[in-house]
Amino acid sequence: MGDLATAFAYLAAGIGAGLVTIGAGLGIGKIASAAMDGTARQPEATNEIRTTMIIAAALIEGVALIGAVACLLLSFK
Repeated sequence: MGDLATAFAYLAAGIGAGLVTIGAGLGIGKIASAAMDGTARQPEATNEIRTTMIIAAALIEGVALIGAVACLLLSFK
């Protein structure tokens, strides 16, 4: 019974890590797309848009890192 539980833990960790990666990639892609649109529409606001984009991307990466760590902890349990 322990081997089956370990196998499911590894499977869940792999699926979770994949979903975290997909979510972070989509989120950062949407942010970059919106920043490019904003910069194209208002070139004079480039610095403010870039700063906001970097902060938002860092927050998304932080959440993705926490999710990846949770998946690793699940697999080593």
